[in-house]
Amino acid sequence: MSIVGMDAEIPTGRIVVVIDVIRAFTTAAVAFERGVTEIACAPSADVGRGLRGLYPDRLLIGEVNGLKPADFDFGNSPFEMSTARLDGRRLIQATSNGTLGLSRCPNPAALLAVSALNVGAAARWIDSNHADTPYTIICTGRTTEDWVCARYLADLLDGSAPRRADLVTGIMDGAAEHARHYARLPASERPDTSRDLSFCCDVDRSAFAMVGEVRKDHVVLTRVPC
Repeated sequence: MSIVGMDAEIPTGRIVVVIDVIRAFTTAAVAFERGVTEIACAPSADVGRGLRGLYPDRLLIGEVNGLKPADFDFGNSPFEMSTARLDGRRLIQATSNGTLGLSRCPNPAALLAVSALNVGAAARWIDSNHADTPYTIICTGRTTEDWVCARYLADLLDGSAPRRADLVTGIMDGAAEHARHYARLPASERPDTSRDLSFCCDVDRSAFAMVGEVRKDHVVLTRVPC
């Protein structure tokens, strides 16, 4: 087992878990809850735009520097997903950290996207399908929330019983770090995550793993109940 950042070299043949709590994979989990059937995760906004050119019926969601580009249908927001009509739709998601992190894993034994919403389901999926396979957890952000979520997942996989309250505290500490960074930016460049944080802290509300299939220039996530 290893917990690493985005700059680490990822060995092939391992289970790779990519974590982005604030906000990419919280947004993805809520989208699946709303009836989305699959999410094509692009490593950049331009790749996402190219995919939408190929599949114009799909909604394009995500962010650049935390903000929704003008030509995207939705931002990187679980709150937005929670009120959108998405049943039966397919999405394309492009974010600065989470979807980029998925693209760094060309040959995994299995690939999962995780936030606090589905961390327990991810652990159950790994235990059921790859209990004896080594795994690497990638924290896509530098702030506290992804690393706390990674340790929480590692404890679950080791058979421990980590405290949800500690995970929530870590997520809120990470949100405070984000807020301090945003405060240094001009007002027009500050992402507003205030309506998203309650979703990001809702540990284990989603009873499914988000399992990735590596394609040529993106990763397709599907929902697998656990």
